[in-house]
Amino acid sequence: MTDTPKRSHGRKAVKLTVQPRDLMDPNPELAGVWTARIISLFPETFPGILGESLTGKALREGRWQLETIGLRDYGVGKHKNVDDTPAGGGAGMVLRPDVVGNAIEDAMAGARGNWPILYMSPRGKRLDQQMARNLSRCDGVTILCGRFEGVDERVLEHYGIQEVSLGDFVMTGGEIAAYALLDATVRLLPGVLGNAESIEEESFSNGMLEHPQYTRPAEWKGREIPPVLMSGHHGKVAEWRKEESERITRERRPDLLE
Repeated sequence: MTDTPKRSHGRKAVKLTVQPRDLMDPNPELAGVWTARIISLFPETFPGILGESLTGKALREGRWQLETIGLRDYGVGKHKNVDDTPAGGGAGMVLRPDVVGNAIEDAMAGARGNWPILYMSPRGKRLDQQMARNLSRCDGVTILCGRFEGVDERVLEHYGIQEVSLGDFVMTGGEIAAYALLDATVRLLPGVLGNAESIEEESFSNGMLEHPQYTRPAEWKGREIPPVLMSGHHGKVAEWRKEESERITRERRPDLLE
């Protein structure tokens, strides 16, 4: 571990207040709360969009907490270098194992129970609803946001890090992917969504895509809400939604049915 002191933004819970970074002292009210720790070259970009809407409300209420670890704080030498040229040659730069390792060890200090370390990577396991559900049942999660050509493989091996992908494409860094993973996970935490039934009905929760949704006005640009939804017959409505869910899944994602 490094003896270099962390900057004021490092490893602090981020709560949306008039002074969102003024959280130097431990907050006993948040003890035992599901926590996300983010290791990034751009820690100031968090909570970003996660500080809005339901995830932001839950953050303010202490239903989850967010801590950021600035990777540059662990850089080597006068210029705080965090990367170096790839062994064997090639384009780009690779995050150094000593730099990333020190950041991970500080990030995991005090971590308890089931607390996985994730690395956002296009070669990782695809993020899906089941993974988000599993993560929401953990005590917390540490997410490493990569940059450049990635991170030294020895870091992933040494710490048993799980690689997670959003899909078959490449991004400039892992921060946006981390946003997506956290949003999908935090909304499943107890008390974050006001209506728990909405989680059960949405796409992928039952292995299929969600049925179509409608609201007022009853007629819009010549298109009407399906009459069954206006019938008040709950049994028929449930049957229609199930049939529509199966139809859409069969047309768009037949792999889910398989």
